Amino acid sequence: YRILTSMTDRLRYPGNEIVELYCHRWEIELGFREIKQTMLDSAYHLRSKRPDMVRQELWGVLLAYNLIRRIMTMAATVTGIWPNQLSFSSSSMAVIQYFSSVSIMSPGNIPIHWQHLLDTLVLFKLPARREDRRYPRWVKPKPSKYPHKKKNVSQLN
Repeated sequence: YRILTSMTDRLRYPGNEIVELYCHRWEIELGFREIKQTMLDSAYHLRSKRPDMVRQELWGVLLAYNLIRRIMTMAATVTGIWPNQLSFSSSSMAVIQYFSSVSIMSPGNIPIHWQHLLDTLVLFKLPARREDRRYPRWVKPKPSKYPHKKKNVSQLN
């Protein structure tokens, strides 16, 4: 890796630690994406209008996210894989289905269904990430209802 930074003290800010922190930061960004896209269905706004209800809604989303992540961690540690190797969207659907049906289960069968949930989550293992991918930066064109010009204005005459 090559790092361009304004932090010039190599002893205080070693390059390998900055790279490791960047990888952790990337995992945090993926967590934010999971919350916004999977849990909030890519909505641009919250349903609540009053500030106290917005706060309550955000705390509810964070609580649900941490609960799903905790259950994913429990399932992953049994098999020896990392929790971030499991699909969050598939796992969240399975966890929601489990908790919505737990009220109709007989109490004696809850541990069996819980183990079945953990076994199911392990099946949602993602393919390995490719570390060697490098793409040049480019600006994604905004969608437009008008067709793009094929030629320059000077070439039309």
